[in-house]
Amino acid sequence: MSGAKPDAGRQSGTESVAESQSGTEPDAGPQSRTEPASDAEEQPATGRKGGTPTRRRLRRARRLALGLVLLLLLPLLAAETALRVNYMGDPAGDAYSRGQDAIWLGHAWVDGRKKDADVAALAERLRGTGIRDLYVHAGPLEHDGTLPASAYRNAGRLIPAVHRALPGVRVQAWLGDKLATESPDGLRLERAGTRAAVVDSTRRILDAGFDGAHFDLEPLHSGDRHYLDLLDALRAVTRAHHVPLSVAAHQIDPLPAFHSLWGTLTNHPKWWSQAFFGQVARRVDQIAVMSYDTMQPAQSLYGGYVAQQTSLALEATPPTTDLLMGLPFFHENRFGHWAHAETVPAAVRGVRLGLSRTDPDRVRFGVALYVDFAATEDDWTAYREGWIRPS
Repeated sequence: MSGAKPDAGRQSGTESVAESQSGTEPDAGPQSRTEPASDAEEQPATGRKGGTPTRRRLRRARRLALGLVLLLLLPLLAAETALRVNYMGDPAGDAYSRGQDAIWLGHAWVDGRKKDADVAALAERLRGTGIRDLYVHAGPLEHDGTLPASAYRNAGRLIPAVHRALPGVRVQAWLGDKLATESPDGLRLERAGTRAAVVDSTRRILDAGFDGAHFDLEPLHSGDRHYLDLLDALRAVTRAHHVPLSVAAHQIDPLPAFHSLWGTLTNHPKWWSQAFFGQVARRVDQIAVMSYDTMQPAQSLYGGYVAQQTSLALEATPPTTDLLMGLPFFHENRFGHWAHAETVPAAVRGVRLGLSRTDPDRVRFGVALYVDFAATEDDWTAYREGWIRPS
């Protein structure tokens, strides 16, 4: 589940560089002060206002560089200030779990590594929470859209065991693959045959007993028409099986058309437009925003960002679609993600603030926890204390 995710260097030594290029020489002793230089030895324009052409060019370059830095930094500072302000205030008193939450589970649950005792421990962990859906990793899909049955060989034991231990909890097949949108390697949605294979793979995995299909295809660019066509075809299959179609969604532009700007600069247009997010949300039964890997350096900024994302997603998602906001149950430090900033308490507070401000009466709303095998006791405690309604 992704993200991608700039330091300004200091300018130094320009004055000494300018002087070394100006052509002037230091004092050479009394003779140089008492004997006038010949025309051939005279340095050009050293006495003119503004210095030599080289120094003037350096000054212009420095002013241009400063202007560019300010052009980039001022909007960024304004946006970060807005996020900090967005984190202020108190959530509504009833902005708690609606019993629509989910968790992503690793592949060990369907490849034979997890046993009945693990299911019992999971059931004990989830009791008293709002978790209704388990996204169990059952892929990944092959690049041609196929999926070998060996990838989910233990599903026949897992699903009934979960149903016995956790009545009412759905076991969805988490399927995904890397898309060939930013590199030549990956699944190509533009190929009709590949999309047809994904649909067939979904039909087969639902026949194996899963209670739904959850898709995570990345990096997925905003406006991808082939993705929308795939969702239309998948919806027909899931409806025929009377199970939900669910997707993991990219974040929404924090500024208008930001995905276009970021894509031009990095070739990775990380965000979706709000309009495209809405197009996706109207085609599925459940949409979970991957609201982590945000590049935010502080908890207050991350929480404000999640509050903004929650509001944007609520505005674009029809009330007939389940909307879930992702919580970071993992602790990595890399470009785009700082564990000290992207915390569960900050995310939960941001979700509650966004819900309170935008659609406090939304029923089909929850959070999704990513991911079970990286979660700590502190993560679970923060989820329970921050999101589960106090008794």
